[in-house]
Amino acid sequence: MSTQQHADNTKISISIPTHAYFISGIRDFTMNLVKNMTGFSEQWAYRFQAVIDELCNNAIEHGSLPGDEIKITFLNVKGQTLQIAVEDLGRAETSKNAAAMRLYLKEKLEEQATNVMGSFSIRGRGLSQIIYNWSDTLEFFDTPEGGLKVQISKSIQKEEAKK
Repeated sequence: MSTQQHADNTKISISIPTHAYFISGIRDFTMNLVKNMTGFSEQWAYRFQAVIDELCNNAIEHGSLPGDEIKITFLNVKGQTLQIAVEDLGRAETSKNAAAMRLYLKEKLEEQATNVMGSFSIRGRGLSQIIYNWSDTLEFFDTPEGGLKVQISKSIQKEEAKK
């Protein structure tokens, strides 16, 4: 784990093996980070736990091989935004690049809009229902190593304005 702190910015990067066992620790870390450093409410701490869970599970299941590592980066701009990024190595057979992920998200969102009765698949909804709906931005980037970086951000000011 590495931590960088500059004035009101805190950046923490963590690499974990691609094993579901380690995700519970990342969920706990996310909860504590959000509650103690960001200014987001406890409700948002629980939401960010779900977001990080989905991002890590997707990186492990679709972008990594056993023995690989995924990298999780938190960037907290105090009183402004929380940004979370998860990177995989893109070595799994089901890996997708950034352009394919943008298209996949677009298709999932269109599917949800036309299937208001909930007749769509139970699998594959985390990205479009949890991550997309609980973030202000959702972006996909190809990494130089051939993997995928999924990055979200959430503004605390937008949440405070809704109160």
